[in-house]
Amino acid sequence: MSDLNLDAEQAVEAAEVGSRPDFDPVCLDVPRIYDSCGAKDCLRSLTVFFTAENQALIDTATSVRVTRVSVITATVDVDSVAFHRGYYSVDETFYFLCCCEVYTAAGALPTTVTGVAVSSKRVVLYGSDGCVKRFSSGETPAPDPAEFDCCTGLAGSLPTATVQVSSPMALAASLAPVTTPRIVPFVPESLAELLGGDLVAPAAQQVVTTIGVFSITTLSRDVQLMLPSYDFCIPRKECDDRNDDPCEAFNQIDFPADSFFPPASRDSDGNDNPFDCHCTS
Repeated sequence: MSDLNLDAEQAVEAAEVGSRPDFDPVCLDVPRIYDSCGAKDCLRSLTVFFTAENQALIDTATSVRVTRVSVITATVDVDSVAFHRGYYSVDETFYFLCCCEVYTAAGALPTTVTGVAVSSKRVVLYGSDGCVKRFSSGETPAPDPAEFDCCTGLAGSLPTATVQVSSPMALAASLAPVTTPRIVPFVPESLAELLGGDLVAPAAQQVVTTIGVFSITTLSRDVQLMLPSYDFCIPRKECDDRNDDPCEAFNQIDFPADSFFPPASRDSDGNDNPFDCHCTS
């Protein structure tokens, strides 16, 4: 009776093995996301800072229009949260490059100038604990005394914060008088070189803009994971030869029917808001 039961168990196990997909388990060192959140921010009344030459033009302007906004750079800092083990604050500072059309008189042609608007916020996420330091061959990092913890003797490793930002939207812009002194925000040296000079604080008149932006913030750590490997990523098609005939390349483009016949309506994704993030400005 026991032999019959053993044979039945072996038959079931053989059937399960035969039904499994053909893959090999492999161990990979990859960043694992421990926590993430999305944000839909409407940044109101941001002051746009200009160089001294462009600010002189703003002081005499009668109207202004922001034509384009882009995130030129950003800084991301991670720090542990007191009394909340495993949680970390992520301080994000975005530098928006604003292209403005400035009108100095009615009926006059506008002058295009470029300025910078700065916005910061803080996000709190879970990043787990880690008391290890990573060293790789070919790298000899200099010791940092600030990372040494006098209480435990170990330096706690911080998770890696990553921020993804969509193309921002310029929602509104206007001229406003300066009622309180403005402080020029810190900007990276490379950004100052791009603008062609240092930024100055507006004294008489300033450009105030409202920007809409979507962002996703994640906290991750490098971990070893066992994953199924089905095959190597071998290309399944050959590369097309380069064709120098412009008409033949144009003929391969599909006719843009949607541009001539826009859809009357679009399906809604529902009322659920995926960009619900516990953020503090």
